[in-house]
Amino acid sequence: MNTAVMSEATDSNEPRVVSGRVSAREKRLINCHQVDVNQLMPLKYQWAWEHYLNGCANQWMPTEVPMHKDIETWKSSKLSDDERRVILRNLGFFATAESLVGNNLVLAIFRHVTNAECRQYLLRQAFEEAVHSHTFLYIVESLGLNEGEVFNMYHEVPAIARKDALEMELTAEILDEGFSTDTFEGAQTFLKNLIGYFLIMEGIFFYTGFVMVLSFHRRNLMTGIGEQFQYILRDETIHLNFGIDLINGIRSENPELWTDEFQQAMIERVKHAVELEIEYARDVLPRGILGLNAELFRDYVQFIADRRLERIGLPTQYGSSNPFPWMSETIDLSKEKNFFETRVTEYQSASTLNWE
Repeated sequence: MNTAVMSEATDSNEPRVVSGRVSAREKRLINCHQVDVNQLMPLKYQWAWEHYLNGCANQWMPTEVPMHKDIETWKSSKLSDDERRVILRNLGFFATAESLVGNNLVLAIFRHVTNAECRQYLLRQAFEEAVHSHTFLYIVESLGLNEGEVFNMYHEVPAIARKDALEMELTAEILDEGFSTDTFEGAQTFLKNLIGYFLIMEGIFFYTGFVMVLSFHRRNLMTGIGEQFQYILRDETIHLNFGIDLINGIRSENPELWTDEFQQAMIERVKHAVELEIEYARDVLPRGILGLNAELFRDYVQFIADRRLERIGLPTQYGSSNPFPWMSETIDLSKEKNFFETRVTEYQSASTLNWE
C-alpha cells in the first residue's frame, strides 16, 4: 500500500496556528497547515456557511411539541401490536444511532476537519444530535415506556445491533492510536468514515425510520412523535447535504484518494448497508401494517441508495422506483441535488412553523 505522506501535510493531526492573515486560497478541508483555528473570514466554502445558517433557522426543542394526544393513543386500543412494534423498534434504533453520530462528530470528525467554517457547522450539528437524543428520551418518558427496553435494543435486537456495529467500526478506526489523515491510507480511511456516517447512517439508515414513523402522522396517529420526526428530518437533510459537500470537497482537493479500488469498496459498503436495512425492515414489519411492508422497503432503500451514490459520483446499482411518493412531498429526494444551490427560505424557527 502507498504510505507516502500526502502533499501539504503536517507532522500532526492538528492545524498549526500561524500569525498573520490567511487567504481563502490557503484554506483546505483536511491537512491544512496554515489556518488560524478561529478564523472564519474570508470564507472559502460558502456551502458550509449556508448549511450552518439553515441549521440555525430550524432551531427547535422537543419539549415545544405537546404529547397529550400521543399519550391518549398509546394508552388506548387504537394501535395494534404490530403498530406498537414499529414505534418501539424505531425509538430503539434512533436512540442509540443519534448518540453514535454525535460521538463520531465530536471524537473523530471534528479533530481532522481543519476548515473553520466547516467546524462551525459541525459544532451546530453536534448540538442538533444532542437535541435528537433528548427527543427520544422525551418521547419515552411521555409515553411511560420501559426505558431499559428501548435504550438497550442495540444490544438485544440483532437487526439494530448489526447496523450500529457497522458504524462503530468506522469511529474505532479514526480513534486508533497514531491515526492521521497525513498519510494516503489515513485520508482514505477518514473519507470512508464520512461516507459511512453521512451517506449511509444519516442518508440511508435514518430514512427508513422516517417513512415508518411519518406514516402514522399521515393517518393522524402519534402526531406529537410525527411532528418531532419532521423536525429531525429537516435537520438530517441538512446534515446529509453538508456531509456530501464535505465528501465531494475532499475528493476535489485530494483526487488521488478516489481510486477505482476505493470507489468499488464504497459501492460494496453501500450495498452491504442496503441489505442490513432490508433485514431491519423485515424485523420491524414481520407481517406488515397498513400501507407498509418489508418488500416495499426493499425498493425504497434501493431507491435512496442510488440517489446517495449519484451524489458522490458513483454509479447507481438498483434502478428501483420510490414506493412512497408522499415522502417526496415531505422532502423531495429527487431534488436534494439542488436543494442548497439557492438560499432556502422555507426554513424558519420552530415557534413559527405551520404544519399542513
